[in-house]
Amino acid sequence: MEIKVVENAKSIESDILVVNMFEDGKTICELANTYAVEQDKFKGKFGETYLLPTYGQEVYRKILVLGLGKKSDFNPNKMREATAKAIKKAMQMEAKKVAFSLDGIEFDYSEQFAMGAFIADYAFDKYKSEKKDNKVQEVFVQANQDAVKKAEKIASAMAFTRNLANEPAQLATPTELASLACDFGLETKIYDREECEKMGMGAFLAVAQGSSQEPKFIHMKYSVENPKKKIAIIGKGITFDSGGLDIKPASSMLTMKDDMSGAACVLGVMSILREFNPQVEVHGLIAACENMPGSKAYKPGDILTAKNGKTIEVDNTDAEGRLTLADALCYACELGVDEVIDIATLTGACMVALGSNAAGIMGNDETLIKNLVSTAEKSGERYWELPMWEEYFDSLKSDIADMKNTGSRWGGASTAGVFLQKFVKDVKWAHIDIAGVAFLDKAQKELIKGASGAGVRTLLNYILEQ
Repeated sequence: MEIKVVENAKSIESDILVVNMFEDGKTICELANTYAVEQDKFKGKFGETYLLPTYGQEVYRKILVLGLGKKSDFNPNKMREATAKAIKKAMQMEAKKVAFSLDGIEFDYSEQFAMGAFIADYAFDKYKSEKKDNKVQEVFVQANQDAVKKAEKIASAMAFTRNLANEPAQLATPTELASLACDFGLETKIYDREECEKMGMGAFLAVAQGSSQEPKFIHMKYSVENPKKKIAIIGKGITFDSGGLDIKPASSMLTMKDDMSGAACVLGVMSILREFNPQVEVHGLIAACENMPGSKAYKPGDILTAKNGKTIEVDNTDAEGRLTLADALCYACELGVDEVIDIATLTGACMVALGSNAAGIMGNDETLIKNLVSTAEKSGERYWELPMWEEYFDSLKSDIADMKNTGSRWGGASTAGVFLQKFVKDVKWAHIDIAGVAFLDKAQKELIKGASGAGVRTLLNYILEQ
């Protein structure tokens, strides 16, 4: 899809002209007012649409009236969602050229308009022998050109992330993630098992040892002269999670190819940084492996030693993500960065608490957390801060080691956060749990079923804000 900025979309020959209407108002199109508003009593409630043929009387074949709800409630996020609705409607009609003539909407909404269009254009049909030829090819709109270009880059990073998280685990292996990381033109180092052993990454390697797939620790670095800030972003990279010896039920394994959604997010962000050229040093880190119940699999009761020397008693092999992140956090804290942000499909408990509408966030610096929450809201995502009180560590206490890797079922998301904090030293840190939002079991707002690209919009915009 290509979005073309024009002065007057109504003059463009197109399959559909989209005009907007606020609730109980009117459109700028008299034909639409006559039929939609006056005759059929179209109210313009948010998300409602009204389709009107022009019978060859205009340069556009049809008019789509797009309801935007109450003007007092309208915001950029609703602009994105409404635009996606219009594009999907156009795709249903196999329209190739769509013009938007928007009235009463500020230029500040241009970025979210474009994001809505690009996100709606996404489909993962790589493995379908018959592909639908219903994509919109051109969109015409009066908008801010720079905002549209920015949205196109962010949306392309999201699509990269979604494609990777949608890939079957047989292809999206740790080795494949490492190969992709080397394609971005960044300073990149891939550590193999032996090198990780030398660095003391006993927690990460324990998770990996039950799989025939070789683990890879990935370090990408985007550099600039005199950076305004140095940030490390860490993505959980479990390319398939069987649960290990504490194996998951079969139904719970069906979507476990998405347990590397955090890693896919980090790869998506790093893939586009050079095009944005932010004056921030960014390190992208991934401890990539599978969690499998092979003959060498780590076992409940094993004692692991993390990179910082802390010992961990394995209480449950299905609490593996925090073990890989523990060593990654230790590594990140040695890089001399100002901030560390990890993003992970970490706990079912977070999904129970927040559902599929918000990610959980916690950390050791309130300013960092609030800034990420604010950036997420502006970017079209939702983060909700969860508590991380020291009392949550009580259930992680071990009789024979410094801690266990899991504890009580109560407050599981916060307990995981407190566990991770034990591996953070002398740096501002935030943990984002995307377990509920990374992979959707049905369409939600502008997103279709499947991988959502969670975190890409927020982390990119956060980096650009610095």
